[in-house]
Amino acid sequence: MANSQSLPLCEKKPLKINALQRAQEIAILFLFICLLVYRLLSLTDHGFVWLLAFLCESWFAFNWVLTLNTQWTPVEYKTYPQNLLQQVPELPAVDMFVATADAELEPPIITVNTVLSLLAVDYPSHKLACYVSDDGCSPLTLYSLTEASKFAQFWVPFCKKYNIQVRAPFRYFSGNSKLPSDNPIGFLQEWTKMKDEYQKLCQKIEDAVQNLATLDFSGDYVDFAHIDRRNHSTIIKVIWENKERLSNGLPHLVYVAREKRPNHSHYYKAGAMNALTRVSGVMTNAPFMLNVDCDMYANNSKIVLYAMCLLLGFKHEEEGAFVQYPQMSYDTLKDDPFGNQLVLPLKTIWPGFAGIQGPFYAGTGCFHRRKVIYGLSLVDSEGNLTDVALDKEEFGNSMEFIESATHILSEKIDHPRDLSTAVVEAANKVAGSAYEYNTLWGTKVGWVYGSVTEDILTGMKIHARGWKSILCMPDPPGFVGSAPSSSHIMLTQRKRWVTGLLEILFSKNSPIFATLYAKLEFRQCLAYTNGLIWGLNSIPDLCYAILPAYCIVTNSHFLPKVEEPALMIFVAVFLMKILYTLRLYLGFGLSIKLWWNHVRMGPEGKIPYLTASLFGVVTVVFKLLGISEVAFEVTQKDQNSSSSDDQEDDANAGRFTFDESPIYVPATTLLFVHFTALAMGLFGMQPPAHGADGAGLGEMMCCVWVALCLWPFLKGLFGKGKYGIPMPTIFKSAVLALLFMHFCGRIHLPLRR
Repeated sequence: MANSQSLPLCEKKPLKINALQRAQEIAILFLFICLLVYRLLSLTDHGFVWLLAFLCESWFAFNWVLTLNTQWTPVEYKTYPQNLLQQVPELPAVDMFVATADAELEPPIITVNTVLSLLAVDYPSHKLACYVSDDGCSPLTLYSLTEASKFAQFWVPFCKKYNIQVRAPFRYFSGNSKLPSDNPIGFLQEWTKMKDEYQKLCQKIEDAVQNLATLDFSGDYVDFAHIDRRNHSTIIKVIWENKERLSNGLPHLVYVAREKRPNHSHYYKAGAMNALTRVSGVMTNAPFMLNVDCDMYANNSKIVLYAMCLLLGFKHEEEGAFVQYPQMSYDTLKDDPFGNQLVLPLKTIWPGFAGIQGPFYAGTGCFHRRKVIYGLSLVDSEGNLTDVALDKEEFGNSMEFIESATHILSEKIDHPRDLSTAVVEAANKVAGSAYEYNTLWGTKVGWVYGSVTEDILTGMKIHARGWKSILCMPDPPGFVGSAPSSSHIMLTQRKRWVTGLLEILFSKNSPIFATLYAKLEFRQCLAYTNGLIWGLNSIPDLCYAILPAYCIVTNSHFLPKVEEPALMIFVAVFLMKILYTLRLYLGFGLSIKLWWNHVRMGPEGKIPYLTASLFGVVTVVFKLLGISEVAFEVTQKDQNSSSSDDQEDDANAGRFTFDESPIYVPATTLLFVHFTALAMGLFGMQPPAHGADGAGLGEMMCCVWVALCLWPFLKGLFGKGKYGIPMPTIFKSAVLALLFMHFCGRIHLPLRR
């Protein structure tokens, strides 16, 4: 029998890349180089159109180099949780954070299911504590959690007794769930009882939502009477305390609504996470922390064990500042019409990040070392640690918190403490709105402020201190959450992502500075840059999409003629990119229709670039010019449904929806421009060309391609209700298209000098 001390907790293995994939990647890079050389050699013989095309193609080639850098050395991690208890008899404690911000956009039943799934994970209960941050300060959230704690006293033992895998009740009792064929004696009876109890819980919460005025604002709810969600004192309620420290009991459950005042910045989710970090530090002070969004339930009961294998399994702690589980979605529509499932990045980009300095912090589904969040740095490659001097100027004026932080940074084991009134009072103090003034919170300690994508920024700052991170992709996935259910919600979410990423890029927190002056590795810097410039891709993409229409209208060209051999370079680049991504999708068992949907709607899809990304860029430009500030937009979450079948069977499921938001104007305008250009080309309505240099087949085919990518907008022109483009948007787009046509007629730039 092998020595238990020699059994590994985890392994890091390089992923083998298909030789054909590598050949395609190199071939595409070579074709880009050939294309750019051709443009440069012929640039002096052509005008501005040729130069603009060269600039756009240079950007596309640069993007391709960054992509190859990111996914060139992918790795995977394998964990052995069965070895964990043999090597670590006393498992470390974990504080679990759940963040919610608006009880209307994020219904309480969603938060309840996430909390229940965390309370029921396979880990000693006395080592866990769950903190729920309610930035909406809603009595509905507290009421729902209180009722959920009563249900959890039956639900958690039921899950562990029968080894239930999916421990979010709304998923377990959904129409997709199947009962095991070999039911133990008494299982069916208990299952029926659990389902009835869960339905009662849902009904209680729904009744409270519908009749908020009937809630008794006394006792635990007296603090919510006549409360202003933007101006209130700290509210902390210990909903459940595992006083007996039972390993098979129910973990601590604590409700936290941090103090908010109109004259104090609260820094959105980053501020909420920092408040939870301090509150939990005073109350339970676990050396590890998990944070999840309110809709991201635990889909695998062993998530904590997997994370501990990775955090404790390497010789040097520097290998794992945090463990990131990728974001997955449930109940996505067939073939993912809105491009919500980031399928290809999960298979290529994420493992590639893991092979450099580690994956980026995605803001949810992440296990952190508390001492790293407190600002601990690495001073050399051997993993030696520098101490962080603890004083009020850095950590705040709470002696209780400073004492708890000292224990974490000096790696002293904290003895379990009762969640007494004195402890709660100390927690109230550190959750105050003015607590962070004149401290390092938000800069060098805790989650970092300065971007609405505080997760990416915080993870990058951790990497810049020399730490690495770890990617964990178990089967089944560790965490699963809801995806935007409509195109409008998806575009709003993408706009926030783009805005936050560009805020980081154009700030002192740029990865370039982190590489020059800190410990961010060069390849990791390029990988971060590849993500941060995501929104900027919309500018060359828009310019390149306009070029064929402009050339047809002015009877000029930006592509070689059909009879010119150089045209084959452009055709080869286009076809190779198409075949490359299509082969990857088919290789991962995905459909051609899903691939096509992602071409239009995915992370690099034409529609998001021409809508959300473009407006995200404009928002950041306005911020840099001091015209306006960036606002944090909470993504609307759908109420948990019992079945996805109704959604998929709905005739309108997956249809693009519109409203009068200006975000739809650029794409609608582009559609008008391209159809006008196609009509002019087909009916010979163009002005005379300069010699034989008029628009040709290449420009016409490019126009058709852009129009196909904008197909949902074409359908929207004839749709009704929310599925139709509103008349004000059509009118604005038509006016802009006419202005473009007038511009083309007035400024016909020459092709030859």
